Amino acid sequence: MRIVHYINQFFGQIGGETEAGHPLEVRPGVVGPGMALKQQIGDNEIVATIICGDNYFVENIDAVKPQMVNILKEYKADMLVAGPAFNAGRYGMACGNACQIASEELGIETVSGMYKENPGMEMYRKFAYIVPTGNNARGMRDAVSKMGTLIKRIAGGETLSNPEEDGFFERGLRENIFLEKTGAERCVDMLLKKIKGEDFETELPMPVFEKFEPSPAIKDMSKATIAVMTSGGMVPAGNPHRLEACNCTKWECYCLDRDYGGRGAGKGMVVHGGYDPTYGNEDGNRILPIDMMVELEEEGRIGKLYDYTYVTVGNGMGTDQAAVFGDEIAKELLDAKIDGAILTST
Repeated sequence: MRIVHYINQFFGQIGGETEAGHPLEVRPGVVGPGMALKQQIGDNEIVATIICGDNYFVENIDAVKPQMVNILKEYKADMLVAGPAFNAGRYGMACGNACQIASEELGIETVSGMYKENPGMEMYRKFAYIVPTGNNARGMRDAVSKMGTLIKRIAGGETLSNPEEDGFFERGLRENIFLEKTGAERCVDMLLKKIKGEDFETELPMPVFEKFEPSPAIKDMSKATIAVMTSGGMVPAGNPHRLEACNCTKWECYCLDRDYGGRGAGKGMVVHGGYDPTYGNEDGNRILPIDMMVELEEEGRIGKLYDYTYVTVGNGMGTDQAAVFGDEIAKELLDAKIDGAILTST
Protein backbone atom coordinates (compact mmCIF):
# COMPACT_ATOMS: atom_id res chain seq x y z
CA MET A 1 0.00 0.00 0.00
CA ARG A 2 1.01 3.59 -0.63
CA ILE A 3 0.65 5.44 2.67
CA VAL A 4 0.47 9.16 3.42
CA HIS A 5 1.33 10.01 7.03
CA TYR A 6 -0.21 12.98 8.87
CA ILE A 7 1.66 14.57 11.83
CA ASN A 8 1.61 17.91 13.64
CA GLN A 9 4.20 20.68 13.83
CA PHE A 10 5.93 19.19 16.88
CA PHE A 11 6.51 15.73 15.45
CA GLY A 12 7.21 17.35 12.09
CA GLN A 13 10.27 18.95 13.76
CA ILE A 14 9.08 22.48 12.98
CA GLY A 15 8.54 23.69 16.53
CA GLY A 16 6.36 23.54 19.61
CA GLU A 17 3.38 25.60 20.69
CA THR A 18 4.68 28.78 19.06
CA GLU A 19 4.36 27.01 15.69
CA ALA A 20 0.83 25.70 16.26
CA GLY A 21 -0.35 28.09 13.52
CA HIS A 22 2.00 26.57 10.92
CA PRO A 23 0.10 26.06 7.63
CA LEU A 24 -0.29 22.66 6.04
CA GLU A 25 2.64 21.40 3.99
CA VAL A 26 3.70 18.10 2.43
CA ARG A 27 7.10 16.49 2.23
CA PRO A 28 7.99 13.43 0.14
CA GLY A 29 8.88 10.35 2.15
CA VAL A 30 9.25 9.83 5.89
CA VAL A 31 9.47 12.46 8.66
CA GLY A 32 9.77 12.14 12.45
CA PRO A 33 7.78 9.22 13.92
CA GLY A 34 7.34 7.89 10.40
CA MET A 35 10.86 6.49 10.73
CA ALA A 36 9.73 4.17 13.52
CA LEU A 37 6.49 3.38 11.71
CA LYS A 38 8.40 2.48 8.56
CA GLN A 39 10.06 -0.40 10.42
CA GLN A 40 6.65 -1.87 11.32
CA ILE A 41 4.74 -1.88 8.02
CA GLY A 42 6.55 -4.49 5.97
CA ASP A 43 6.45 -3.99 2.22
CA ASN A 44 4.08 -1.02 2.47
CA GLU A 45 5.54 2.41 1.77
CA ILE A 46 5.14 5.86 3.33
CA VAL A 47 5.23 7.96 0.17
CA ALA A 48 4.66 11.37 1.76
CA THR A 49 4.19 13.14 5.08
CA ILE A 50 1.64 15.92 5.66
CA ILE A 51 2.60 18.35 8.45
CA CYS A 52 0.30 20.99 9.92
CA GLY A 53 0.10 23.08 13.08
CA ASP A 54 -2.58 21.90 15.50
CA ASN A 55 -4.27 25.30 15.67
CA TYR A 56 -4.04 25.92 11.94
CA PHE A 57 -5.73 22.62 11.05
CA VAL A 58 -8.80 23.03 13.23
CA GLU A 59 -9.15 26.78 12.59
CA ASN A 60 -8.84 26.53 8.80
CA ILE A 61 -10.60 23.28 8.00
CA ASP A 62 -12.32 24.70 4.91
CA ALA A 63 -8.91 25.48 3.40
CA VAL A 64 -7.20 22.35 4.70
CA LYS A 65 -9.80 19.90 3.35
CA PRO A 66 -9.19 20.46 -0.39
CA GLN A 67 -5.43 20.54 0.24
CA MET A 68 -5.60 17.15 1.94
CA VAL A 69 -7.68 15.67 -0.86
CA ASN A 70 -5.32 16.98 -3.56
CA ILE A 71 -2.24 15.64 -1.75
CA LEU A 72 -3.77 12.19 -1.27
CA LYS A 73 -4.70 12.09 -4.95
CA GLU A 74 -1.30 13.36 -6.09
CA TYR A 75 0.54 10.65 -4.17
CA LYS A 76 -2.02 7.98 -5.16
CA ALA A 77 -2.54 7.09 -1.50
CA ASP A 78 -4.18 3.80 -0.56
CA MET A 79 -4.18 4.67 3.13
CA LEU A 80 -3.85 7.65 5.48
CA VAL A 81 -2.07 7.10 8.79
CA ALA A 82 -2.45 9.88 11.37
CA GLY A 83 -0.38 10.36 14.50
CA PRO A 84 -0.18 8.73 16.97
CA ALA A 85 -1.65 11.63 18.96
CA PHE A 86 -1.60 10.05 22.45
CA ASN A 87 -3.57 12.37 24.81
CA ALA A 88 -2.89 15.64 22.95
CA GLY A 89 -6.43 16.95 22.42
CA ARG A 90 -5.93 19.34 19.50
CA TYR A 91 -3.57 16.90 17.76
CA GLY A 92 -6.15 14.14 18.23
CA MET A 93 -8.86 16.33 16.76
CA ALA A 94 -6.68 17.14 13.75
CA CYS A 95 -5.76 13.46 13.23
CA GLY A 96 -9.41 12.45 13.46
CA ASN A 97 -10.46 15.19 11.06
CA ALA A 98 -7.75 14.14 8.60
CA CYS A 99 -9.04 10.56 8.77
CA GLN A 100 -12.60 11.75 8.14
CA ILE A 101 -11.49 13.68 5.04
CA ALA A 102 -9.62 10.69 3.63
CA SER A 103 -12.45 8.28 4.40
CA GLU A 104 -15.41 10.37 3.24
CA GLU A 105 -13.87 12.16 0.27
CA LEU A 106 -11.74 9.36 -1.18
CA GLY A 107 -12.92 6.18 0.51
CA ILE A 108 -9.42 5.10 1.54
CA GLU A 109 -8.53 3.22 4.73
CA THR A 110 -7.32 5.19 7.74
CA VAL A 111 -5.37 4.23 10.87
CA SER A 112 -4.50 6.33 13.92
CA GLY A 113 -3.47 5.97 17.57
CA MET A 114 -4.84 7.82 20.59
CA TYR A 115 -5.19 7.63 24.34
CA LYS A 116 -8.64 6.52 25.47
CA GLU A 117 -9.54 9.98 26.82
CA ASN A 118 -8.45 11.93 23.74
CA PRO A 119 -11.57 13.75 22.45
CA GLY A 120 -10.52 12.92 18.90
CA MET A 121 -11.05 9.22 19.58
CA GLU A 122 -14.70 9.56 20.55
CA MET A 123 -15.54 12.05 17.80
CA TYR A 124 -13.78 10.39 14.87
CA ARG A 125 -13.53 6.66 15.68
CA LYS A 126 -16.04 5.72 13.01
CA PHE A 127 -13.72 7.09 10.34
CA ALA A 128 -10.57 5.19 11.35
CA TYR A 129 -9.08 2.19 13.05
CA ILE A 130 -7.74 3.90 16.18
CA VAL A 131 -5.40 1.84 18.34
CA PRO A 132 -5.24 2.56 22.09
CA THR A 133 -1.97 4.22 23.14
CA GLY A 134 -0.35 5.46 26.31
CA ASN A 135 -0.94 8.90 27.72
CA ASN A 136 2.14 10.50 26.15
CA ALA A 137 4.91 10.07 23.60
CA ARG A 138 6.93 7.84 25.92
CA GLY A 139 4.68 5.11 24.54
CA MET A 140 5.70 5.81 20.92
CA ARG A 141 7.35 2.45 20.31
CA ASP A 142 4.32 0.48 21.52
CA ALA A 143 1.92 2.75 19.61
CA VAL A 144 3.65 2.46 16.23
CA SER A 145 3.98 -1.30 16.74
CA LYS A 146 0.22 -1.63 17.21
CA MET A 147 -0.50 0.69 14.29
CA GLY A 148 1.95 -1.20 12.10
CA THR A 149 0.23 -4.49 12.86
CA LEU A 150 -3.14 -3.09 11.78
CA ILE A 151 -1.65 -1.53 8.65
CA LYS A 152 -0.16 -4.85 7.53
CA ARG A 153 -3.39 -6.72 8.22
CA ILE A 154 -5.47 -4.21 6.28
CA ALA A 155 -2.96 -4.22 3.43
CA GLY A 156 -3.15 -8.02 3.40
CA GLY A 157 -6.89 -7.88 2.83
CA GLU A 158 -7.92 -9.12 6.27
CA THR A 159 -11.32 -8.23 7.70
CA LEU A 160 -11.09 -6.58 11.11
CA SER A 161 -14.35 -7.12 12.93
CA ASN A 162 -13.55 -7.65 16.60
CA PRO A 163 -12.14 -4.49 18.25
CA GLU A 164 -11.09 -6.25 21.43
CA GLU A 165 -9.23 -9.05 19.65
CA ASP A 166 -7.90 -6.97 16.77
CA GLY A 167 -6.61 -4.13 18.96
CA PHE A 168 -8.58 -0.99 18.12
CA PHE A 169 -11.32 1.09 19.73
CA GLU A 170 -14.91 0.21 18.87
CA ARG A 171 -15.92 2.29 15.88
CA GLY A 172 -19.64 2.56 16.59
CA LEU A 173 -20.53 1.11 13.19
CA ARG A 174 -23.51 -1.22 12.85
CA GLU A 175 -23.70 -4.16 10.47
CA ASN A 176 -26.52 -6.55 9.67
CA ILE A 177 -25.49 -10.11 10.55
CA PHE A 178 -27.31 -13.42 10.94
CA LEU A 179 -27.17 -15.37 14.22
CA GLU A 180 -28.68 -18.69 15.27
CA LYS A 181 -30.75 -17.11 18.04
CA THR A 182 -33.04 -14.10 17.80
CA GLY A 183 -32.46 -10.96 19.83
CA ALA A 184 -35.29 -11.92 22.21
CA GLU A 185 -33.70 -15.33 22.88
CA ARG A 186 -30.29 -13.83 23.48
CA CYS A 187 -31.80 -11.26 25.82
CA VAL A 188 -33.52 -13.96 27.90
CA ASP A 189 -30.28 -15.98 28.03
CA MET A 190 -28.41 -12.96 29.40
CA LEU A 191 -31.17 -12.27 31.94
CA LEU A 192 -31.07 -15.86 33.21
CA LYS A 193 -27.28 -15.72 33.55
CA LYS A 194 -27.57 -12.46 35.48
CA ILE A 195 -30.18 -13.96 37.84
CA LYS A 196 -27.92 -16.97 38.45
CA GLY A 197 -24.90 -14.75 39.05
CA GLU A 198 -23.11 -16.14 36.01
CA ASP A 199 -20.83 -14.15 33.72
CA PHE A 200 -22.37 -12.68 30.58
CA GLU A 201 -21.41 -10.05 28.04
CA THR A 202 -23.89 -7.44 26.88
CA GLU A 203 -24.22 -6.74 23.17
CA LEU A 204 -24.74 -3.04 23.83
CA PRO A 205 -22.41 -1.72 26.54
CA MET A 206 -23.59 1.62 27.90
CA PRO A 207 -21.32 4.42 29.10
CA VAL A 208 -21.14 4.88 32.87
CA PHE A 209 -21.12 8.46 34.09
CA GLU A 210 -20.35 9.33 37.67
CA LYS A 211 -23.00 11.63 39.12
CA PHE A 212 -22.35 14.36 41.66
CA GLU A 213 -24.85 16.34 43.66
CA PRO A 214 -23.99 20.05 43.37
CA SER A 215 -23.19 21.93 46.54
CA PRO A 216 -25.88 24.29 47.81
CA ALA A 217 -25.65 27.87 46.55
CA ILE A 218 -23.80 30.42 48.67
CA LYS A 219 -26.50 32.44 50.41
CA ASP A 220 -24.59 35.69 50.90
CA MET A 221 -21.58 36.29 48.64
CA SER A 222 -20.78 39.54 50.47
CA LYS A 223 -19.74 37.48 53.50
CA ALA A 224 -18.18 34.53 51.65
CA THR A 225 -14.49 33.64 51.51
CA ILE A 226 -13.62 32.70 47.94
CA ALA A 227 -10.49 30.95 46.63
CA VAL A 228 -9.17 31.26 43.09
CA MET A 229 -7.06 28.50 41.54
CA THR A 230 -5.99 27.24 38.14
CA SER A 231 -5.01 24.22 36.05
CA GLY A 232 -3.29 26.64 33.66
CA GLY A 233 0.17 26.22 35.18
CA MET A 234 0.65 29.80 36.47
CA VAL A 235 3.41 29.24 39.03
CA PRO A 236 5.72 31.64 40.90
CA ALA A 237 8.81 32.78 38.99
CA GLY A 238 11.36 30.02 38.63
CA ASN A 239 8.78 27.22 39.08
CA PRO A 240 10.12 26.38 42.58
CA HIS A 241 8.34 23.03 42.85
CA ARG A 242 9.10 21.94 39.27
CA LEU A 243 5.56 21.36 38.07
CA GLU A 244 5.69 19.43 34.80
CA ALA A 245 4.51 21.00 31.53
CA CYS A 246 2.50 17.87 30.64
CA ASN A 247 1.14 14.88 32.57
CA CYS A 248 1.65 16.78 35.82
CA THR A 249 2.14 14.56 38.86
CA LYS A 250 1.32 17.10 41.57
CA TRP A 251 -0.45 20.28 42.61
CA GLU A 252 0.94 23.06 44.79
CA CYS A 253 -0.43 25.66 47.17
CA TYR A 254 1.01 29.20 46.98
CA CYS A 255 0.52 32.39 48.97
CA LEU A 256 -0.87 35.20 46.81
CA ASP A 257 1.11 37.94 48.59
CA ARG A 258 4.40 36.10 49.02
CA ASP A 259 4.63 34.11 45.77
CA TYR A 260 3.04 36.40 43.18
CA GLY A 261 4.48 39.78 44.11
CA GLY A 262 1.47 40.99 46.07
CA ARG A 263 -2.26 40.58 45.63
CA GLY A 264 -3.15 41.45 42.06
CA ALA A 265 0.44 41.92 40.88
CA GLY A 266 0.25 38.85 38.67
CA LYS A 267 3.96 38.10 38.64
CA GLY A 268 4.76 34.53 37.76
CA MET A 269 5.40 32.23 34.83
CA VAL A 270 3.44 29.72 32.75
CA VAL A 271 4.74 26.15 32.76
CA HIS A 272 1.73 24.65 30.94
CA GLY A 273 2.95 23.06 27.69
CA GLY A 274 -0.38 23.04 25.87
CA TYR A 275 -0.79 26.71 24.88
CA ASP A 276 1.29 29.75 23.96
CA PRO A 277 2.55 31.18 27.30
CA THR A 278 3.46 34.63 25.94
CA TYR A 279 0.46 36.58 27.25
CA GLY A 280 0.34 34.71 30.55
CA ASN A 281 3.99 35.45 31.16
CA GLU A 282 3.34 39.14 30.43
CA ASP A 283 0.59 39.28 33.05
CA GLY A 284 -0.18 36.30 35.26
CA ASN A 285 -3.65 37.67 35.99
CA ARG A 286 -4.68 36.49 32.53
CA ILE A 287 -4.40 32.90 33.77
CA LEU A 288 -4.90 33.36 37.53
CA PRO A 289 -7.17 36.46 37.82
CA ILE A 290 -6.12 37.62 41.27
CA ASP A 291 -6.56 41.28 40.30
CA MET A 292 -10.26 40.82 39.51
CA MET A 293 -10.83 38.92 42.74
CA VAL A 294 -9.19 41.75 44.71
CA GLU A 295 -11.48 44.19 42.92
CA LEU A 296 -14.56 42.14 43.83
CA GLU A 297 -13.39 42.08 47.44
CA GLU A 298 -12.86 45.86 47.51
CA GLU A 299 -16.34 46.41 46.03
CA GLY A 300 -17.87 44.21 48.72
CA ARG A 301 -19.22 41.73 46.18
CA ILE A 302 -17.36 38.96 47.99
CA GLY A 303 -16.46 38.92 51.64
CA LYS A 304 -12.81 37.95 51.32
CA LEU A 305 -10.34 36.55 48.81
CA TYR A 306 -8.56 33.53 50.28
CA ASP A 307 -4.85 34.26 50.77
CA TYR A 308 -3.71 31.05 49.06
CA THR A 309 -4.15 29.53 45.61
CA TYR A 310 -3.83 26.01 44.23
CA VAL A 311 -2.04 25.36 40.94
CA THR A 312 -1.50 22.38 38.67
CA VAL A 313 -1.07 21.72 34.93
CA GLY A 314 -4.05 20.16 33.17
CA ASN A 315 -2.17 19.42 29.93
CA GLY A 316 -2.43 15.69 29.17
CA MET A 317 -3.91 14.87 32.57
CA GLY A 318 -6.20 11.85 32.77
CA THR A 319 -9.55 12.18 34.52
CA ASP A 320 -8.57 9.66 37.20
CA GLN A 321 -5.54 11.74 38.19
CA ALA A 322 -7.60 14.95 38.07
CA ALA A 323 -10.19 13.41 40.40
CA VAL A 324 -7.48 12.55 42.94
CA PHE A 325 -6.15 16.12 42.83
CA GLY A 326 -9.67 17.49 43.17
CA ASP A 327 -10.38 15.42 46.28
CA GLU A 328 -7.10 16.48 47.90
CA ILE A 329 -7.56 20.18 47.20
CA ALA A 330 -11.23 20.08 48.24
CA LYS A 331 -10.25 18.66 51.63
CA GLU A 332 -7.84 21.56 52.20
CA LEU A 333 -10.50 24.08 51.21
CA LEU A 334 -13.02 22.51 53.57
CA ASP A 335 -10.50 22.46 56.42
CA ALA A 336 -9.84 26.18 55.83
CA LYS A 337 -13.62 26.84 55.84
CA ILE A 338 -13.64 28.30 52.33
CA ASP A 339 -17.15 29.02 51.06
CA GLY A 340 -16.45 28.74 47.33
CA ALA A 341 -13.73 28.41 44.72
CA ILE A 342 -13.20 29.59 41.15
CA LEU A 343 -11.11 27.27 38.95
CA THR A 344 -9.69 28.83 35.82
CA SER A 345 -8.23 26.88 32.91
CA THR A 346 -6.77 27.93 29.57
